Amino acid sequence: MPSKDMPPLTSGIWSISIKSQKSRHSYRGNTGIGFESARQFLSYKVSHLIITSRAEEKGKIAVSKLQAEYPKATVEVWRLDMCSYDSIRKFVDQVEAQLPRLDIAILNAGLVKQKFELIPGTGHEEVVQVNYLSTMLLSVLLIPLLKRKSPPGTPGRLSIVSSGTTLMNQFPNSQQSPLLKSFDDPKTSPPLGLITYSISKLMGHMFVYKLTDYVSADDVIVNLVDPGMTRGSEFSRELPKIARGLISPLLRVVARSISDGACAYLDATVVKGKESHMCFVMDWELRPFPAFLYTEQGKDTIERLWQETLDEFSFVNLRGIIESMKMA
Repeated sequence: MPSKDMPPLTSGIWSISIKSQKSRHSYRGNTGIGFESARQFLSYKVSHLIITSRAEEKGKIAVSKLQAEYPKATVEVWRLDMCSYDSIRKFVDQVEAQLPRLDIAILNAGLVKQKFELIPGTGHEEVVQVNYLSTMLLSVLLIPLLKRKSPPGTPGRLSIVSSGTTLMNQFPNSQQSPLLKSFDDPKTSPPLGLITYSISKLMGHMFVYKLTDYVSADDVIVNLVDPGMTRGSEFSRELPKIARGLISPLLRVVARSISDGACAYLDATVVKGKESHMCFVMDWELRPFPAFLYTEQGKDTIERLWQETLDEFSFVNLRGIIESMKMA
């Protein structure tokens, strides 16, 4: 059953976290968990793997390391800038033109920042741009390709990397109108760092909540996956030095290794089946969405965010693309 149809959790994130401790394509996989998940896929005899990077040189370094360990596999780096809608569209066009087969896509973008910055090309705050807007655009554009390019009788797989921090978030901007623009003004934007990061990931849950009505698990299995609190990831290195010092004792006690975090990606895309469609996979289990989404205020916020997001992407007719997926 989709996460939206599950009862909301009654326990907090900490009790959950402490309790738990084919041709594949991984997007934004040049460092950290993304790189390790690429390595793990290759260890299972994947023949063709594509990683993406905004910085081409960094991507080439990652490819050379993977190719040295798995010389029989085809490993490529394709450029993808999640701050640019043009880059996303070019990337999707490249997938369409150059890949006869596409089994799995993992969207691993996860940006946390302490400094407020707007993206010149879109006018949106960078964390919300990368973690929510660009990720949802790429997701919807890839779904028809995953349906068409996966082997007959086998649904494509799309896993969107999320975060357990969403379970603690009450979406403080829910009363703002319009919603998306409220994140673009320092006067109405929530505090940066983990708070905005968590909100941006919660917005992804809201979008998937609505997408449930349009995509069949027989075509493409879509889920959200939380790799868990992970030691040594790029995410923790983005935090201020003081914050890193404060959380480092906690990380040593409860955080996972990068290898275990990457294993969560494999579980969501290979081990889990249709039962995980439109679900939040956390600690290798299917979880409900954050409790806020089940409230009247949450449902109103979901609807407004959905409409604003579709309007944002009218230039690619995202509304029409989604409507064309609708299950009979």
